[in-house]
Amino acid sequence: MGAVRTHLDRIDDWNAPWLRVRASTSPAAAALVFEGRSVDYATLLARVEGVVRRLGQIGVARGDVLAVFLPNGLPMVELVHAAFVGDFIVQFVNTRLTRPEIEYQLRDSRARWFVHLADDDAAEAVDLDSDVGRLRVCDQQSAQSIDTKGAAENAENARIERIDLAVPRFILYTSGTSGQAKGVALSSANLLASANASAALLGASAADRWLLCLPIFHVGGLSILLRSVLTGSAVVLHTRFDPLAVDRDLDRERISGISLVATMLARLLEVRGPKQAPSHLACVLLGGSAVPDALRNAAVRAGFPVAVSYGLTEAASQVATRPPNMSHDAGLQPLPGTAIRIVDESGHVLGPRETGEICVHADSVMHGYWRRPDATREVLRDGWLHTGDVGALDAEGGLHVFDRRSDLIVSGGENVYPAEIESVLLAHPDIAEAGVAGEDDEVYGARPAAWLVCRGANPPQVEALHAFCRERLASYKCPVKYSFVDALPRNAIGKLQRRRLGHS
Repeated sequence: MGAVRTHLDRIDDWNAPWLRVRASTSPAAAALVFEGRSVDYATLLARVEGVVRRLGQIGVARGDVLAVFLPNGLPMVELVHAAFVGDFIVQFVNTRLTRPEIEYQLRDSRARWFVHLADDDAAEAVDLDSDVGRLRVCDQQSAQSIDTKGAAENAENARIERIDLAVPRFILYTSGTSGQAKGVALSSANLLASANASAALLGASAADRWLLCLPIFHVGGLSILLRSVLTGSAVVLHTRFDPLAVDRDLDRERISGISLVATMLARLLEVRGPKQAPSHLACVLLGGSAVPDALRNAAVRAGFPVAVSYGLTEAASQVATRPPNMSHDAGLQPLPGTAIRIVDESGHVLGPRETGEICVHADSVMHGYWRRPDATREVLRDGWLHTGDVGALDAEGGLHVFDRRSDLIVSGGENVYPAEIESVLLAHPDIAEAGVAGEDDEVYGARPAAWLVCRGANPPQVEALHAFCRERLASYKCPVKYSFVDALPRNAIGKLQRRRLGHS
């Protein structure tokens, strides 16, 4: 593949390892701020090249799959960039997975190496096949501290001058909401196209400072890290989402952008209290799940420049986003270079305001699922990604997302969208969190049921809740059961896992 032109800056050739390109043009610019320490691009490159040399001593070869089971931190950042410099593939392993889930992913990806912190008991308990090497990171301040016991003395890694943008660079496993988890294989070209399109819609510059509190093993976190290298901007990295720490750094670190999901934003607003958003904050990219109107309105009143976004791992993050300066009634705008259409169950393209499956065509769309040609053919048809999500396009081409098809409740022949019901329930003053899923019904096929987390110690009366819903929803959409729980099942970024409601 030839040179790739990008909106991100004046660099026309990203066929070399991206960190090396950036370090040659902006060596003294801040690349990363982590736990009070700032690392510039030249220093980060030197650290990453040291990691690649260390991995070469151990026996890691070009094209090997490294399954990385690490939290946010310098070792994780260095290994992400080392994938380009050393020309290997990083498979991200969610740190919240159970041992059987981890072992399944290692077998499925055919990982050659398993990388984890030396003091991680959960990782140490994972059974590895005889041909999988275990690499322990002994110091969370650097991936260069990988244990080299038994390494070859004089092994060297070839210096990679050019990268193939088309080959897989990262594998991210889906959450498995529609079956067993599958590895999404994303190439450098996919990620470059995604970053380029995001910058064209929302703007990007070297002066940006993006707060990264999503897990890097999630595509939302990974995209922030890579986009910063392409723009020459700085990432302020947090090990995890802590609303108090985020509140502090929004002001102290003069953050210009942050990516959150709805539950994170709700917690941030709660701890921030009456304070308005800082004037230097230009974008709060909000994705991961449906955004309740009440939450969005509260954020806007507090001065937060909310950009509601729809995306998925198979499209390397964003697909459509509503910039902060647009009306909140407008549809999400497809990113430049991204085509969206809505189809019915037979694959026929639907017109404006007709509800069906969201399909996406873009350079950011994955080449396929890792080692899963059948599953790939099922979702990639004639160049279009069939997302399994339900939505509609308005007359202006804006996207309105309703729900995942797998979460759809068909009740007495009517389509019921859980996100719509959850939004109504969250408008109740006594409800902090809401999850809705279908329960089998002999007459209707399925009926909506709600699981609720309350704000106070005393839950509202069920009769009052039902009356509240009846005032705002058609009768067939109202939950037939309300259950009060301490917490809802969520994944690593806080996205509600509806399939687990009632089973956690």
